[in-house]
Amino acid sequence: MLLWTKIALVGLICLSLVSSGMGCGPGRGYGRRRHPKKLTPLAYKQFIPNVAEKTLGASGKYEGKITRNSERFKELTPNYNTDIIFKDEENTGADRLMTQRCKDKLNSLAISVMNQWPGVKLRVTEGWDEDGHHLEDSLHYEGRAVDITTSDRDKSKYGTLSRLAVEAGFDWVYYESKAHIHCSVKAENSVAAKSGGCFPGSSTVTLQDGTKKAVKDLRSGDRVMTADDDGNVIYTDFIMFIDRDSTLRRIFYVIETDSGQKITLTAAHLLFVSPNSSSETEKRMSAIFASQVQPGQKVFVFDAERSRLEPVTVKRIYTQSHEGSFAPVTAQGTIVVDQVLASCYAVIEDHDLAHWALAPVRLAHWVSSFLFSSQPPSSAQNEGVHWYSKILYQLGTWLLDSHSIHPLGMSVYPS
Repeated sequence: MLLWTKIALVGLICLSLVSSGMGCGPGRGYGRRRHPKKLTPLAYKQFIPNVAEKTLGASGKYEGKITRNSERFKELTPNYNTDIIFKDEENTGADRLMTQRCKDKLNSLAISVMNQWPGVKLRVTEGWDEDGHHLEDSLHYEGRAVDITTSDRDKSKYGTLSRLAVEAGFDWVYYESKAHIHCSVKAENSVAAKSGGCFPGSSTVTLQDGTKKAVKDLRSGDRVMTADDDGNVIYTDFIMFIDRDSTLRRIFYVIETDSGQKITLTAAHLLFVSPNSSSETEKRMSAIFASQVQPGQKVFVFDAERSRLEPVTVKRIYTQSHEGSFAPVTAQGTIVVDQVLASCYAVIEDHDLAHWALAPVRLAHWVSSFLFSSQPPSSAQNEGVHWYSKILYQLGTWLLDSHSIHPLGMSVYPS
């Protein structure tokens, strides 16, 4: 089954390359027709993702109550979508007020509801709360949460409605009661709203001549230290950044080893770990999200004396805020950053599948290098998420199970 998923994913990517061209990405209307998928209703009291609502992996921390007189009131926007029924029992229009992110997800869900049950509309029973009807730190006070039902109030539909809300992109969905579904989103300015997989610009890589270079300064044509499938150190071409932002401040995980190495990367980035087993199998590598790494696990560190990678135990893990984030891609799909081996990929938990998906990019790089080998290395690319990466993320959300995608996801379009 995985093989066919890979074939389908690569085939769709190649089709996207042909239809989109190599120069620019699609607009917002591109590819809106979604691949059909079987919907699994949520069980009563189930929530997705399976973490607390106000944690980084879901909708994030509570940032304070918004009132009509507060400066933050401008963060709220009214939703006059005629395909949504707002209960508005206070008769103040408060239930129609919400953040833009919440509005976008709600409007998307409204379309899904009508497609799923012709003649039925989405119904909002609670939106922004200005009257203190919820717990003290409720996201309803920030316009980041809604309670929903269907217009016919058919409770047999609520499990499927919950699943539709997950598919619509709400950051946390909870089948909270027999009377409604609770949905919430990340804050507009939250670092969690833009995760992806990146390193700080100050992180360093090792070039083939032995010199160190900051990740932010990499240029096409640089040959950097990576590792092959067996974990042997090799040097390969840096191709491009799939995400490059010099100013955005993000939260990074810092993973520190017993021998003092530290690698800093975002929660959704893949890092290679070794199973805690016998020496014969110790060098086998598997890639997991940085947010899943635990103290006691082993990561692969470059040993300069032996000129090879060695498994070293993780001592502690903590978070730091950094300005600037960069996601480099190499021809090998791996990269040694601050002496620790990492994948070039993020968000999707399968490193091999991600490497398959980037095959057209590697092919384009090879052709370009062959045809224009006499030209000097190109200068730094533009800021933002590369259009090809956006396509991959969209295809991944259509083809892969939601558990295969990191809960923080990535920013497909600028907010």
